[in-house]
Amino acid sequence: MTEVPQHAVDDAALVLQSALSGDSDAVVGTFDSVVDRSGIVGAYDVAWCLAATMVGQVPSGGAWTLDFPGIDDARYDKRWVARFVSAYVNGDIPTGEALFGAAIADGQLPDCLLALAGSTVATLRHRAA
Repeated sequence: MTEVPQHAVDDAALVLQSALSGDSDAVVGTFDSVVDRSGIVGAYDVAWCLAATMVGQVPSGGAWTLDFPGIDDARYDKRWVARFVSAYVNGDIPTGEALFGAAIADGQLPDCLLALAGSTVATLRHRAA
C-alpha cells in the first residue's frame, strides 16, 4: 500500500487500544490530538493504518471488490467505512482522499473515524475467536 509516518502507526495503536477498551471518548480525543498536531493529513494517515490493520495482508494483483450486503441502506458512517476500506484494499488513494473530503464537507468525519475504529476492533476480535 502506501507508507505512513511512524507517528501515525503509533497513533493508530492508541486509537485501537482505546477502542478495544470501549472508550469512544478516548478514540475521538486521540483523533483530535492528531488533527491538532498534524492536520487532517495526520487523521487520514491514522485511518489508513486502521484500514491496514483491519484488512491484514492484501494479496497482490488485480482489483479487489469487497462484499458489503445492504451497504446502500446502511448509515453514512458504515457506508463510508466500507468504501474507505475498499479504497485501501485497492491502493486507491484518490478515492480515500475524496471520501475524507466528503465526510468533512458533510460534517460526518468524526462519526466515520469512530466507526472505522469500531469496525477494526470487531474484525480483530472476530479473527481472534
